[in-house]
Amino acid sequence: MRTLRTLCIAAVSLAATLLAPVASHAADYPTHPIEIVVPSSAGGGTDMMARLFAETAKKSVPQPFIVTNKPGAGGGIGMTEAQRATPDGYKIGVLISELAIIPYLNMTKVTTADFIPIARLNGDPGLIAVRADSPYQTIDDLLAAARKQEGVVSMGNAGSGTIWHLAAAAVEQKTGVKFNHVPFQGAAPSVLALVGGHVDAITVSPAEIGPHVAVGKVRVLVAMADKRLPPPYEKVVTFKEKGVDLVLGTWRGLGVPLNTPPEIVKYLRDAARKTAQDPAFSDALLKANLQPAYMEGEQFQTFMNSQATYFKTLLATVDLKK
Repeated sequence: MRTLRTLCIAAVSLAATLLAPVASHAADYPTHPIEIVVPSSAGGGTDMMARLFAETAKKSVPQPFIVTNKPGAGGGIGMTEAQRATPDGYKIGVLISELAIIPYLNMTKVTTADFIPIARLNGDPGLIAVRADSPYQTIDDLLAAARKQEGVVSMGNAGSGTIWHLAAAAVEQKTGVKFNHVPFQGAAPSVLALVGGHVDAITVSPAEIGPHVAVGKVRVLVAMADKRLPPPYEKVVTFKEKGVDLVLGTWRGLGVPLNTPPEIVKYLRDAARKTAQDPAFSDALLKANLQPAYMEGEQFQTFMNSQATYFKTLLATVDLKK
């Protein structure tokens, strides 16, 4: 009995020793810079949101946030890296709408259930845009050309399986047209391709084309929104106004790997809430044509799960094999 009791005490002592560093680590967190993994290229809306968050969060977090870009596979490469990180709070993933899409395209095994959500920070509707000198003056012009001859109109997107690829495919489904889909490694490269005359049109978010719209290089034809957007897009018609029931958009937030200590999760959620409530952050988002759309962590999880269900159903009716 004494031997058994001694073994039990030793086992408890060993367990306490193993758990102590985690508890101590959580109590001291953060002691060094925190990496934010952006699953898309630099210069796009997701990248801008992450950098604005990192800058504003300095007010409430004593260590800096370091933004790194890991584009590819519709966001799957960056989000997979974040999901596989050591669950210690020092590598945070930017979770984007593609997390609810690409698992069903066999582009990644990572799903909305593989993270502890910190907060949603932004949400934007999709747009279809052309160059300012494009012969397509309206969305009706562009759809008429695409309907007249399949594959003539080239439609750029942020990458195969991304929200903007899916949005363009949904336009095809709703309107009976066929585009020549051209994927790029992120939204920013797709915008540059449009400005450079390499594609006829792109599906994109307001933030990613804002600077080009402001200087008159790009014209927006339609918005995939419930209602018209604020300036500078207030004159842009919605698909709903054209009799097409199509509302699609992107969302962006933060998440950490499963098994991240609760104390660290709470710390990050508190920091995200403070940052989201800071007028400096919301004003900077709006200036960049990014719409603030804050959600608490648990609410964000419910939202992501509902998005996964929605896109799974949508993908069953949309051909993305091109």
